[in-house]
Amino acid sequence: MAMKSQFVWMNGALVPFEQATVHFLTPALHYGLGVFEGIRSYATDHGPAVFRLKEHAKRLVESAHIVGFRSLPYSAEHLADAVKEVVRANEFTECYIRPLIFLADGGWNLNVDGGKPAVGIAAWEWTNYLGKEALEHGVRANIASFTRHHPNVMMTKAKISGNYVNSFLAKTESVRLGFEEAILLDPEGYVAECTGENLFIVKNGVIYTPDLAPILEGITRSSLVAIARDCGFEVQERPISRDQLYTADEVFVCGTAAECIGLREIDFRTIGNGSTGTITRKLQKEFHAAIHGRHKFSNEWLDYVVEPSAYRRTGSA
Repeated sequence: MAMKSQFVWMNGALVPFEQATVHFLTPALHYGLGVFEGIRSYATDHGPAVFRLKEHAKRLVESAHIVGFRSLPYSAEHLADAVKEVVRANEFTECYIRPLIFLADGGWNLNVDGGKPAVGIAAWEWTNYLGKEALEHGVRANIASFTRHHPNVMMTKAKISGNYVNSFLAKTESVRLGFEEAILLDPEGYVAECTGENLFIVKNGVIYTPDLAPILEGITRSSLVAIARDCGFEVQERPISRDQLYTADEVFVCGTAAECIGLREIDFRTIGNGSTGTITRKLQKEFHAAIHGRHKFSNEWLDYVVEPSAYRRTGSA
């Protein structure tokens, strides 16, 4: 995966990719004190558009508030505009966007108030997080030996950089065992989420997903819930046990990077018929229509990098 781009937005200005650096003694590097988002831009008939940009910018600022930053140099609206600026400057159409708010100076006394936040936004061209075959055939997963954070040990409603050591440990373990993804249980032993995705099961035509208490409230998750209900499916939030995964008709996961992907096997047990299920395929189709501007929800969920009228006049972004 090439993460190279022309420009990165750093503290209010675009700088060349090579100059988007931080010092070795930046506290966030040592303590993991930063918050981030994963956002995607997609090609549409009206030019590139960022999917649910306002919601991502709002969650980024809320994550910073949860961590304890008392003031930020930029508002959610300013950061959303900066995201579009980065996509335009790099002349990207379909790309992944990574904004990061991090403790840049001070804070060596382990006090957020003793430091100063900084902000960066990068983008790069990225397509298949879980591989090209994942969309069609699904992937193999296992239950990780690592538990999802207890909500009073780490703040689980914020995308905190340091939280993802948990995901790194689980994903590395799973890949070394021959799987593509890991499923983490919550501290009570119920299914929480994957290393970077929320999880759903399908049983007898009903879609179930873990309730919000132990998980990150995924924006792609909320999108798929809305799409599923619009398609006439019943969606229930409730605790899900490990063995319910094994007997599900379908299991699928979703996230900004992964989008919507089926799980064909969990812990060496075949799920359903061993491939992406029919309901998962339906949701995949509807989701891809939404992100590419061809769905009833597209107008609500897409922020165009260039005004559609201007794009039609020039034919490019």
